[in-house]
Amino acid sequence: MALPEKFYYDNKIVKQFAFATALWGVVGMLAGLWAALQLAFPALNFSTAEVTFGRLRPLHTNAVIFAFVGNGIFMGVYYSLQRLLKARMFSDVLSQIHFWGWQLIIVSAAITLPLGLTTSKEYAELEWPIDIAITLVWVVFGINMFGTLIKRRERHLYVAIWFYIATWVTVAMLHIVNSLELPVSMFKSYSIFAGVQDALVQWWYGHNAVAFFLTTPYLGLMYYFLPKAANRPVYSYRLSIIHFWALIFLYIWAGPHHLLYTSLPDWAQSLGMVFSLMLIAPSWGGMLNGLLTLRGVWDKVREEPVLKFMVAAVTAYGMATFEGPMLSIKSVNAISHYTDWTVAHVHVGALGWNGMLTFAVLYFLIPVLFRTKLYSVKLANWHFWIGTMGIIFYAVPMYWAGWTQSLMWKEFTPDGFLRYSNFLETVTQLFPMYVTRAIGGSIFLIGVFIMVYNLIKTAQQGSFEANEPAEAPPLEPYIGHKGEHWHRWIEGRPMQMLVAALVAVAIGGIIEIVPLSTIESNVPKIASVKPYTPLELEGRDIYIREGCYNCHSQMIRPFRSETERYGEYSKSGEFIYDHPFQWGSKRTGPDLHRVGGKYPDSWHYNHMYEPVSISPGSIMPPYPWLIKADLNTDYTASKISAMRSLGVPYPAGYENLALADLQKQAKQIADNLRKDKINPDGLEQKEIIALIAYLQRLGTDIKLNK
Repeated sequence: MALPEKFYYDNKIVKQFAFATALWGVVGMLAGLWAALQLAFPALNFSTAEVTFGRLRPLHTNAVIFAFVGNGIFMGVYYSLQRLLKARMFSDVLSQIHFWGWQLIIVSAAITLPLGLTTSKEYAELEWPIDIAITLVWVVFGINMFGTLIKRRERHLYVAIWFYIATWVTVAMLHIVNSLELPVSMFKSYSIFAGVQDALVQWWYGHNAVAFFLTTPYLGLMYYFLPKAANRPVYSYRLSIIHFWALIFLYIWAGPHHLLYTSLPDWAQSLGMVFSLMLIAPSWGGMLNGLLTLRGVWDKVREEPVLKFMVAAVTAYGMATFEGPMLSIKSVNAISHYTDWTVAHVHVGALGWNGMLTFAVLYFLIPVLFRTKLYSVKLANWHFWIGTMGIIFYAVPMYWAGWTQSLMWKEFTPDGFLRYSNFLETVTQLFPMYVTRAIGGSIFLIGVFIMVYNLIKTAQQGSFEANEPAEAPPLEPYIGHKGEHWHRWIEGRPMQMLVAALVAVAIGGIIEIVPLSTIESNVPKIASVKPYTPLELEGRDIYIREGCYNCHSQMIRPFRSETERYGEYSKSGEFIYDHPFQWGSKRTGPDLHRVGGKYPDSWHYNHMYEPVSISPGSIMPPYPWLIKADLNTDYTASKISAMRSLGVPYPAGYENLALADLQKQAKQIADNLRKDKINPDGLEQKEIIALIAYLQRLGTDIKLNK
């Protein structure tokens, strides 16, 4: 037998990601609390464009998902991977490039999103230069991980590593496909997909960002840290195999369940629903594998805060992965979609599963890294109970709000009229729920502050060891054994596992996306649907910049309650020139797809200037800067050219005429406003004119002339 080789684990990179996790967790949750408070107290935006709800909400989601959870993933992966493979990371330089590159991306997001530089694609709002940076840093991470796999001293690849490999390859695929866009300027681009296709690609990405960024890597962390903390082996190796392969194969199909009852073709909706329901089995298999690992040591859960957090996390995972498939059933989705019920569901997963497991890993790692005991077990236990109460006070009001919204939207009088025809009636009912939700978020955040204090004191009383000595014999050549489980073969071959995982996750995406992009009958064209005028296109970009899609949908579903309230249901052919789509995922305000021509231009002007003057009790913030700011037309010609490149049928050379047409339409709208005694200086040049043009166009292409 070969003599053991001496080497050192790199703890510095683990410490860096651990500190970043805690820091960005506080920042991301503070942004979320601020956004939540604005739904109850709109004045908290302080009439500042950069911190309105529409801009703050994507900042919150990106900070929590990619900054807090992202750093948490890398913290756990860099610690566990070295020990599972009995090897130092492939390259210290790549580790540092990965860390600092990721932090730079986070800072870039924190700067650009408040400035309104966004693609509007949920969880993928960052513009194309940052998308490229994400790709490069992700490749660096992959090289570092697979380089370590190649130089490992352990033949067997533990189950956690399977999930790390699947995470890396799938996130790469999702990010690249969904980020295919045509740049117009340094911070403006248009998705190459349009309308229905864009919606499907977005939610293929969006749902699977939850699956392969918020779930699979954290399952890998669960499989490593839970047995370590419990000092018990994983309950079932065979169950972990079934859990892994079934999960990654089925998850990728589920994206269309975000688009039920929309103008997405029925076959795609049905696929999404069926595969979502099938997901219960592997998801609960993973949950049970985690909880049953604690057999015989449940008494330790009472004493050990790390185990408390892990049990809560795995339980929340089970709850969220049961509720998700239930919400994908069409009859249930008809009630839940566009409501706060979805918000509650997401946060049970985010706060319970990702939050609690991240806290557990931090409580486990910091004492280990600094070679000491946790400063205060009592404070950690207090954090657990405070965090749990925070989740309850957050989720329950949001469930209540969601059911309230749906019931009020759908209720008719005995005479057949909408009981609450004014959408604002539903909004005013939610005030106490939104206040309670903010209280729950505050409680949860207090727990995080307690944790940060506890971990700082732990680090201060210990001694950090950047390079931890270790030894292990070199990798032995693979020798098969009679009766050996078939899975052992692929476990010893990381590149083959990478390919197998890619095939497993790619099948669903190909079957769903390719037909929708290649078979014209899936998206029938409507002759009356025309491209946006240059002024409308500029207005649409302002709509996107201000984050209006965070509160308003543009998709009327074929329910009587919706067609009575909003107008004719939406057709797939109406969106063929929409790069990107604007269907939305939440109705804090009413749907806008048929708002065109519903109100005079002056109504829109006054509504944007001071919403409560038009709609008393509205929680929509005012947008006075739209009235003051001149419309930037420097890129109008480039936008027209880009759209034509994407298949929008503007005539050749129209970009040279676009500015003149824009000015002509702007003058018409300004003249309409002057008739209503609205006449500030330079009215024709203001951004509000472009936004009005866009809003007045929405849903008008197929209106019948009677």
